[in-house]
Amino acid sequence: MSQRTLSPSELHRQAVAAYVAAGADESVQRVITALQGVNRSLDRWYAQQLGVLELSQGEWGIIAATARAGEPLTPGQLAHLGHVAPSSMTHRLDKLEERGLIQRSVDENNRTRVLVDLTDNGRELFGRAIRESDVIEAQVLQDLGGAERLELARLLEVVIRRLDQES
Repeated sequence: MSQRTLSPSELHRQAVAAYVAAGADESVQRVITALQGVNRSLDRWYAQQLGVLELSQGEWGIIAATARAGEPLTPGQLAHLGHVAPSSMTHRLDKLEERGLIQRSVDENNRTRVLVDLTDNGRELFGRAIRESDVIEAQVLQDLGGAERLELARLLEVVIRRLDQES
């Protein structure tokens, strides 16, 4: 006998009920379980998007970190930002350079350092990926008005600051 697939909201309610039955605080579990569900759903969509762009998550991390920095970064800085070993960075950089998305150059102030920057193609890919993501992200939030989005963002930023203090 086959079971029907539960919707995300049904899965959420079911998970919260199980946690509450085990002794958890319902108000906490509703929030945390919802955040986990949103994160899983977005992760699936982002993974699909990266597949279309023919990028691994690690390669996207390099492109995004470099774009956010607004200046060239060293492979060590990129490894730190991506939470990966510096030794695994070289292969990723090689692949991105072969595709024409990044360029490596010698730091003029310290000839022993290599700097990584986006090429024009890399910047264009970053912009296109962000614009495509924005469409999906806007759809996720379409049932919230502008003030509600701002309030949700403010509340989540409070949680993020607490996580910063705990780590």
